[in-house]
Amino acid sequence: MKELGEYLKHTRVDNGVSLAEAAEDLELSTSQLENIESGNVRAFKDVYNLKQYVKQYAKYLGLDPEKVVDEFNGFLFEHTSKISLDDILAAQKKLEEKEKKAISPYTKPVKKKVSILPFILAILCVVVLFAIIYVIVSNINKAPTQVDELMPREECVYEFTY
Repeated sequence: MKELGEYLKHTRVDNGVSLAEAAEDLELSTSQLENIESGNVRAFKDVYNLKQYVKQYAKYLGLDPEKVVDEFNGFLFEHTSKISLDDILAAQKKLEEKEKKAISPYTKPVKKKVSILPFILAILCVVVLFAIIYVIVSNINKAPTQVDELMPREECVYEFTY
């Protein structure tokens, strides 16, 4: 990456562009461009973003961005192929431990157990409600029962005097 950074720096200087001017035009900080030109990959958290910055910088300098990105990819391949499997597994284990420590109910989805009890209670409530409605409607539609005491008898004669 150092060679690629030096190449980009040399091209920038040959074009007569200052570091501050290039940073302003690319909307990057001067420290980001300095890190790219010095080959300081560790200054960037995300290699994908670094790759995009390098591509954007190459376009800005009038270079073929695909060739520059191919050089960058070659560097990444060399760099990552030197990492041992043990180091990768250790880093993965460390990451898993960190994830276990930082469990939050707001960030980790909670698996909810589906309970059948609410469904049974809902069905029972609906059945009881229908039974109550049935009893009310059947009592409303029923003919009133005849009670002898309340019914006038035919034997009774009513006389009205004025």
